[in-house]
Amino acid sequence: MALEMVRVTEAAALSCAQWMGRGDKDSADRAAVESMRERFNALDFNGTVVIGEGERDEAPMLFIGEKVGKGTGKAMDIALDPLECTDSCAYGRPNAMSVVALGPSGCFLHAPDTYMEKIAVGYQAREAIDLNKPFETNLQQIREAKKMKMEELTIAVLDRPRHNDLIARIRKLGARIRLISDGDVSAAIATARPDTGVDVLMGIGGAPEGVLAAAALRCLGGEIQGKLRFQNNEERERATRMGVKDLDKTYKSDELAMGHELMFCATGVTDGELLDGVRFSREGSNTHSVVMRLQTRTIRFIETFHHYHSGPE
Repeated sequence: MALEMVRVTEAAALSCAQWMGRGDKDSADRAAVESMRERFNALDFNGTVVIGEGERDEAPMLFIGEKVGKGTGKAMDIALDPLECTDSCAYGRPNAMSVVALGPSGCFLHAPDTYMEKIAVGYQAREAIDLNKPFETNLQQIREAKKMKMEELTIAVLDRPRHNDLIARIRKLGARIRLISDGDVSAAIATARPDTGVDVLMGIGGAPEGVLAAAALRCLGGEIQGKLRFQNNEERERATRMGVKDLDKTYKSDELAMGHELMFCATGVTDGELLDGVRFSREGSNTHSVVMRLQTRTIRFIETFHHYHSGPE
């Protein structure tokens, strides 16, 4: 299934990359969704979308609860984002990816489409974080765990007005900040990759993206904690309908993505911290993907050239 999942994210990335920089995010997203669904349904497995494109009455394809695959074999739950960072693809910005996480039935939190407060780190600091403590305490504990000075830490934060106070307080402590326009899944994963220079992800982003990041970070040995941040009663009611029992709970990574048979796969659409974007030429296209398996603790980066023509018989 690992290579099959790569083919799924490759198909979505190749399709939506055709719309890169054209300013049409709806067409880019639709292309990714249609290609991902078509590829899923060619596979010999029994999948259910639990993190997807929306509620059943809002999305025509890859909606929450949709069955994909040929319906045979072991039942699997799927968390997906055919085009993570839609705006980044549409306007030619970094960190757009096609993303899929896979695991046995019941392994993913059925996160509603609402905000989630998050903190994510790599393996060195996985025991040092507690979202219920002040963020200054978390940074001090992370610094100590990583044996770094405060001014050596780099914190990734989404560039949003809601984070203005957080940004000011981080700067007051003396730590560095890497503002990201979109893509906190990629930024969360970056905290567990020593070559990225990102030590921590902090702030409020999407809850479904928190589940996807948790699957990847568990494979990488990192940690993410998250707490749902509802904007209104309607969002709270939707979360209850989706099976969330404790609306104020702080979730750890193994509560967002549970069990030991998790798999995470992503293909770059535009260049980012983790992956290169799709490259087009007259002869074909290049894709750059990563596939991770928790059970085997393997992380594979895959570069693929897709020929437009099959060549002579």
